[in-house]
Amino acid sequence: MLDIKFIKENSDLITEGARKKHIDFDVKELISIDDARLALLAEVEEMRAKQNIVSDQIPTISDPVARGQLIDKMKILKEKLQAKEEELKEKIIAWQKLMLQVPNIPDMSVPEGEDDSGNQEVRTWGDKKTFDFEAKNHIAIMEALDMADFERGTEVSGFRGYFLKNAGAELSFAIWQYAKDFWMKKGFQLMIVPSLVRKQTLMGSGYLPQGEDDLYKTQDEDYLAGTGEVATMSYFADQVIDKSKFPVKVLAFSPCFRREAGSHSKDVKGLIRVHEFFKLEQVVLCEADHTESVKYHEEINQNTEEFIQSLGIPYRVVANCGGDLGLGQVKKYDIELWVPGEETYREISSASYFHDFQTRRLNTKYRNDDGKLRFAHSLNCTAVPTPRILVSLVENFQQADGSILVPEVLKPYLGKDIIK
Repeated sequence: MLDIKFIKENSDLITEGARKKHIDFDVKELISIDDARLALLAEVEEMRAKQNIVSDQIPTISDPVARGQLIDKMKILKEKLQAKEEELKEKIIAWQKLMLQVPNIPDMSVPEGEDDSGNQEVRTWGDKKTFDFEAKNHIAIMEALDMADFERGTEVSGFRGYFLKNAGAELSFAIWQYAKDFWMKKGFQLMIVPSLVRKQTLMGSGYLPQGEDDLYKTQDEDYLAGTGEVATMSYFADQVIDKSKFPVKVLAFSPCFRREAGSHSKDVKGLIRVHEFFKLEQVVLCEADHTESVKYHEEINQNTEEFIQSLGIPYRVVANCGGDLGLGQVKKYDIELWVPGEETYREISSASYFHDFQTRRLNTKYRNDDGKLRFAHSLNCTAVPTPRILVSLVENFQQADGSILVPEVLKPYLGKDIIK
C-alpha cells in the first residue's frame, strides 16, 4: 500500500507504474473518491462537534419550551448525521478497496514486457551439461532409483501428487540442513513459520486481493500460504523495531501450498510444479532508504547464487519485466537452473524488494535518528525450494549407469558420494 498523499502528488507516476506492470488501475477514480471521502469526513466532524456543543447546552436551559425545541432540532441533526455517517462508511469501504489495488512503482531499470517472456537475462553461471550417453529426465532417474513414486502420489494426493522416498527424502533433508548452515553463517536467524494463516496476513504481504485464485482456502476462511514470507512479515506486524537491529535477516522454513490455478496443462508430471512443497525463504527488513533496499536486494540474490554455485548447478539470472512483477514489487530477479531433460532454464528463486509497500499494510515501523516513526523497507528471496531443486540436481549429476553423483557440499549431510 502506498501513502495517499504520495499517490495524489505523484498520480502520473502511479499511472505509469500501472501501465508498465500491465495492471488495470484508474488513479483518477481513487483521487476522486478520496476527495469525496475527505469532504464527507469534514461534514460529519462538523455535525458531531455541533451535536456535542448542543448536548452540553441542553441541561443548562431552564425553559422547558426552549429545551424541547432544541431537543427536536438535535433529533433532526442526529438523523442527518446518521445518514452522513452511513454515506461516509460506504465511501471509506470504496476508498480502502481501491487503495489495496494501487500498484507500487517499478524501478526505472525494470524492463518493459507483458509476461515472463519479456524478462531479460542478466548473467549466466556454469556450463550447460552435455552427456556422452542417453540422458534421462528426473522422473525416469528417480523412479529407477526408487527415490520417488509419482503414480502412488497421484492416487493418494491427486493431481501433481508425489512421494519422495529413500534417497529422494534423504537428499531433501541434506539440502535443508546444508541450507540452514549456509545462511546462518551469513547472519540469518532461523524461524519455522506457519503455513496456515489468516486473511489479514495475506493482505499485509500483498498476496490479496489479487492472488486469491492460487491460494487454498479452509472451511474456516483461513488460507494455506504459498511462501514463508507471508507469516514472517506478519510476525513483525504492529511493531516498532529498534533501528539498531537493522538489517533484520530471517531464514524462514515452512511447508507451502499453491493451487497453480490456470496451469493445469503445464508441467503435469514430475516435481517442477507441485501443489505442496517445502521452502526456505530469506526475509529482510531495513531502513526506509532506496539505496539500502537496492543493496540488500543484490545481496540476498547473491546469497542464493552462491548456494547454487556451491552445488555446481548451471543457472542464469533474469531481471523480471514490468508485466511479470507483482502488485507490490519494485524490482525482481529470478534465478533459473539448467534442466538438461528439457534443454531449458527453470525458475528456482525470486528476489524482490518492496520499499514500504508491505510494512505500511502491516504497520511495521522503526524510530529514525530524528525520533520520527518510519515504515521499514522489506525484501525477500527464495533460499531453496524442495523438491523442485531435485529436478536440476539429479539431471545434471546423472551418470551413464543410472546413478547420481552427490555434490561435494552435500556429502557430509547425506553420508554418501553416490546414489545408486
